[in-house]
Amino acid sequence: MPTPLYNRLKKHRDDAVKQFHDHHPHAAKFLSISGLSATLLLSAPTSPRALPQKTAQVILAEAGIQPISSTMTALGDALKPLIPHRIGHLDPDTEVIVSSKINDLLNITASSSLEGQRLNHSLGWIGYEQHLLRHAGDSINQHDTELAAGIAPHTGAWGYIDNPQYEKYYVAVQTLYLPTWGKDTRFLSDWYRYRKVIVINVENGQVVVAVIGDAGPASWTGKQFGGSPEVMRSLDLTGKKSKGKVLLLFVDDPQNKIPLGPITQPLSQDIKLT
Repeated sequence: MPTPLYNRLKKHRDDAVKQFHDHHPHAAKFLSISGLSATLLLSAPTSPRALPQKTAQVILAEAGIQPISSTMTALGDALKPLIPHRIGHLDPDTEVIVSSKINDLLNITASSSLEGQRLNHSLGWIGYEQHLLRHAGDSINQHDTELAAGIAPHTGAWGYIDNPQYEKYYVAVQTLYLPTWGKDTRFLSDWYRYRKVIVINVENGQVVVAVIGDAGPASWTGKQFGGSPEVMRSLDLTGKKSKGKVLLLFVDDPQNKIPLGPITQPLSQDIKLT
C-alpha cells in the first residue's frame, strides 16, 4: 500500500511534469517521442533527499536540447501573422512593424535594408551547409561541433575564414544575383563580407546572429540562403528538417557589440544600439 511519503513524492513528480508540459510543450513533445521523458521526468525519487532539484532548463541542457524561451515564443507568436507564404520581401509597412518587434523583444536593431544595400530576398528558404575551410590543411576533425556535416572541399566566397566564430555562425546569401553585382563587384564584395545578420525561423521563433561568410546557393536549388551546421542547429533545422523558411535581416551593429550565436533572451540594455 502506498505510504504518505510515497503519495507526497508522487504528487511532487506529477506537478513537476505538468509544469514542464505547460511551459515547454515543444520540448515535452520531443522528449516523449525520443523516450527520454520516462528517464528524465518520470523517475520517482526514493527518499526526500532524492527529490529532483533541477529546473526544466537544466534537464533539457543535459539532454542536449535547447528549450524555447518565453522571449522566443513571444517573438514567434508576434511574427507569424505578419509573415506571408511567398518568398521575397515583406511589404514596407510590415517591415517597419517586424523591425520594431525585434527591437522591442531582443534589443537588436535589424532591417532588410542597411546603408543602401538590400538583398533580393529577406524572407526565403535556408538550407544546411557544410563547414568551411578556416586555413590550409583544415579538416573536419579540427572542428569541435557538428562534425557529421562534413567540410566543403573548397574555400568560401571570401577565402579561408580564419575567425572560428565566423565559420561557426556563417550564412550564405545570393550576392551573385544582386542587380549591380557585375558592375559593383568590388564594392559589394567588401560590403557583404562578414556582414552581421539575424536569422529567424518563422515557424518557431528561434533566432541566431551570424555573419555572411559565403555566396549562394544557386537559384536552381529553390533556396535563397544557406546556413552553417551550427546556425541550422540554432534554428532547430537539422536532420529531416534541414531546410526551413527564415527571415534574414541586416543587424545595425557598428561597434560590433552583439555576439554571434543563438539568442534566447533580450540583449542587455548597454548593448542596445539606437
